[in-house]
Amino acid sequence: MKRLGFSILILSIFLAFFSVWPARAAKGPMLLKMGRGEARITLLEGTASIMADGQKAWRPLAVGMTLKGGDQVNIENKSRMEIRLPDQSVLRFADNTRFKIQKIDISRESNARTAVINVALGKTWANVNKSFGVKPNYEIASRNAVCGVRGTVYRMNVEDNQSVLVRVYEGEVNVSGGSGPERVAGVDGPPKSVAGPVSIPGPVSVTMEQWVYIVKSMQQIRISGDGIAHKPESFTEEEDRDAWVDWNKARDAGMDKAGPDEEGTGAGAWLFPFGH
Repeated sequence: MKRLGFSILILSIFLAFFSVWPARAAKGPMLLKMGRGEARITLLEGTASIMADGQKAWRPLAVGMTLKGGDQVNIENKSRMEIRLPDQSVLRFADNTRFKIQKIDISRESNARTAVINVALGKTWANVNKSFGVKPNYEIASRNAVCGVRGTVYRMNVEDNQSVLVRVYEGEVNVSGGSGPERVAGVDGPPKSVAGPVSIPGPVSVTMEQWVYIVKSMQQIRISGDGIAHKPESFTEEEDRDAWVDWNKARDAGMDKAGPDEEGTGAGAWLFPFGH
């Protein structure tokens, strides 16, 4: 009789645990690891696809999947995506954005902190972790501009005509002449007719001042589709307001409340909330 009572008690505890676990799991964090050359998708609203390095076919992306150097990504219409790097820095991409990850190499132990992202089209938001302890060497590049991180929070818009808008919210960003006429992200669309070969001018020597601007907090720089940069100028919060900016600022505020850097021993450990 005692044995039967004990068995019923154990079964009751077992059932009670598993009846509560799904509700707890929906809110609780799960510790994940990522390698020094990886980024992980922490949020995906809508749909996005990837063509991995060395592959010729696109496949759908999902939250929790990793990205690495050579991967091409296409964010579909009415969609947006967030990825997290091993140093807890975050990049977000709006709908109709196409980009390629050139390189990720981040490790506190190796004093490495490099990330290079090429954006062919669309909107990108960057929030670089200030507390990692290694100076960042981050670049977000388009055909006509390269943003080298000296600060923390900024965004880049690349339009269909390859004109670029960069706005800095915190810190400083180096903005320089872009990567030239080659296709930046290598994201292929439908086949198109192309013109035959033409003569192009040879290289021209330019000074550093012609190519590099330092864009400071609450400043912006515009670069035309033919690569001509306007001088940095101030912008206001009022003129900057839109749904994309508001969403990113809300996400950034959530990051600030999440607590200190959870990065661990080289590979990078971070808290990934269920349900995102």
